[in-house]
Amino acid sequence: MTTITRNKMIEVRNSMNPEEVLTKEALLFLFSLHKEFNQRRKVLLENRQLEQQVFDKGGSPDFPKETRLIRESDWVVESIPADLQDRRVEITGPVDRKMVINGLNSGAKVFMADFEDACSPSWSNLMNGQQNLKEAVDQTISLEQNGKHYRLNEQTAVLVVRPRGLHLEEQNLEFEGVSASGSLVDFGLYFFHNWKTLIQRGTAPYFYLPKLEHYREAAWWNEVFNYAQEYVGLPKGTIKATVLIETITASFQLDEIIYELKDHIAGLNCGRWDYIFSYIKKMKNHSGFMVPDRDQITMTSPFMDAYSKRVIEVCHRRNILAIGGMAAQIPVRNDEAANDRAFAKVKEDKLREVKNGHDGTWVAHPALVPLAKAVFDEFMPTSNQLHLHRMAEVVTQEQLLELPQGAITEAGVRKNLNVGVLYLESWLNGTGAAALYHLMEDAATAEISRAQLWLWLQRSVVLENRRACTAELYREYLAEELMKIKSYVGPERFVSGKFDLAADLFLQMVSAAQLDDFLTLIVYPYIAQE
Repeated sequence: MTTITRNKMIEVRNSMNPEEVLTKEALLFLFSLHKEFNQRRKVLLENRQLEQQVFDKGGSPDFPKETRLIRESDWVVESIPADLQDRRVEITGPVDRKMVINGLNSGAKVFMADFEDACSPSWSNLMNGQQNLKEAVDQTISLEQNGKHYRLNEQTAVLVVRPRGLHLEEQNLEFEGVSASGSLVDFGLYFFHNWKTLIQRGTAPYFYLPKLEHYREAAWWNEVFNYAQEYVGLPKGTIKATVLIETITASFQLDEIIYELKDHIAGLNCGRWDYIFSYIKKMKNHSGFMVPDRDQITMTSPFMDAYSKRVIEVCHRRNILAIGGMAAQIPVRNDEAANDRAFAKVKEDKLREVKNGHDGTWVAHPALVPLAKAVFDEFMPTSNQLHLHRMAEVVTQEQLLELPQGAITEAGVRKNLNVGVLYLESWLNGTGAAALYHLMEDAATAEISRAQLWLWLQRSVVLENRRACTAELYREYLAEELMKIKSYVGPERFVSGKFDLAADLFLQMVSAAQLDDFLTLIVYPYIAQE
């Protein structure tokens, strides 16, 4: 569909166009965002590449010299909205209709509706997701499924939306022949359609910002927010954002990111798996750099512990909330002992977070909400922990970059191949949040899996079974893991699925001469038109 509006060419390259989402007015708003910010977004992406070249030549992430005064000055963010003061438990999930209803009804304080890592960005998923959120804000959303009726409770979680990262483009929407930014499409449609109703209901447009790598990217988002607010006549600072700290470079620029967004920021969040993926990506060419099996890299690993504590310290110094990481466990049916072990692991993780000073945490399944809430209720009886003045820990560059210790095993290689292919196949089929082996996985799991396999192959790592990581070994193990996957999903599902394509793509990426920036950029063309 091509339309001409105000002499500007806007092309929607897909027949699936919900009238309530892609209105003429909404498209004009997206076009104005595109004209104002898309070229600057591309410059930011070019800056990422230039910085990566420095790291590839032996440079390391560090605290920026030019912003030392910002880090050392005493300034704070003035206020956080009342409905974002208590965020002790947040639940996350994709924007399909059932998840939106269940997430808002989960009993969590916040539901993060995710257009990013938990969403396979097919056009139908994105457009239906926007429609679902619009109906959720209007409180009219409902669903009839398998004889059950789903509708919103009287009291629901606060809605926060995560748009796609800056690196992702939207191939189904072009402005004057240029693909739109996924970030601006997701942000723009949700903001434009819902700001007025949100304000009327005593809340506001709230967002989670993913995968920022530099404070200049935070400044870009701040300008987007200012522009959008001025476009519809809202006061500056109405929009509030929480930034996911899920890149190693961002952990060195926490003060700066907060400063650039100080009119709009409400908190920072620890995005664990993406953070480890970024750590590998940035440091991959350094002599002696290595990481063990991903199960051995936990929040108690020194570099992860330092990152988490630095987030807490900086957030509280600047008067914003520090939200902890994800508990991806889902209930284990028909195995009470296994379920108890999984829940005990979650409890231990949440105890560590609340005792360290986090103001809230993430879970992926409604069944974990009561468990996480009970931990935070016991050790955080107030809305948050901003009032507690702990002695600040000075986290150094060396601590943030310290190599994790552990072994690299055949089991670790096999698990990365198995789960990487399973997730990628799910993503290709339109499901971005996949329940795999009693964990709710998103794209970050596949990213760390492939980054580890790529690194181990490049370094010809010798496993504990004395076999070296080679392309041939990966092919051998992958063939065997595909048979396990067939048993896991069932023969009929295996035959009807896209497992051969997923396996081919995954093996290509882990065997490539250069580590691809993002898995989703490689795989997106296979689902873009769906």
